[in-house]
Amino acid sequence: MYTIVKDYRNEIVIEKSRFICTLKKVASEAEAQEFIRAIKKEYWDATHNCSAYIVDDLAQRSSDDGEPSGTAGIPMLEVLRKNNLTGTAAVVTRYFGGIKLGAGGLVRAYSGSVAQAVKECGIAEKILMSKFSFRCDVNSVGRILNILYQQNLFTVADVEYDLRAKVILGMQHSQKEEAEAWLTERLNMPMELELEGSEYAEVPVK
Repeated sequence: MYTIVKDYRNEIVIEKSRFICTLKKVASEAEAQEFIRAIKKEYWDATHNCSAYIVDDLAQRSSDDGEPSGTAGIPMLEVLRKNNLTGTAAVVTRYFGGIKLGAGGLVRAYSGSVAQAVKECGIAEKILMSKFSFRCDVNSVGRILNILYQQNLFTVADVEYDLRAKVILGMQHSQKEEAEAWLTERLNMPMELELEGSEYAEVPVK
């Protein structure tokens, strides 16, 4: 999954009409709709405030806001889809410059405005990062940690001490099986990691 690196705004002028694209990271459909309302309030005197957002596979919406049907919102939404973006909302504000662009011209203007903003803003991959743990004898912790620090597959996030020590590791969620195989081989004992928790991290795509 991908999202924009940060909130962003840019402006292009086509045939004397101003097209201002505002991008925002959103975590829910309610947040996306609130963002759209805020932009309409900010640009209350604009000719149109067309919008599109993708929160996830189930929450995807667009609006032409008075432009001819299918010439603004859907083209904007398609740009977000083409870039595989989620958690992203876009509003393109238009100040009409007196020259009509026609249906094709509007599609190119609205989609181009979003595409340029996304390109300038940058895209980040959303990677599920997890913490897994395993337990070991307290007296073995030092030796085990020395072994764990000799690799780049995961990081040692914490060590909790009780009757047995709990070693907590951080890694990409998808690397669990690879980590278990590595630990089994290097520590010379069957290893099954227990999930402690997960969250998405955003890594900019170069």
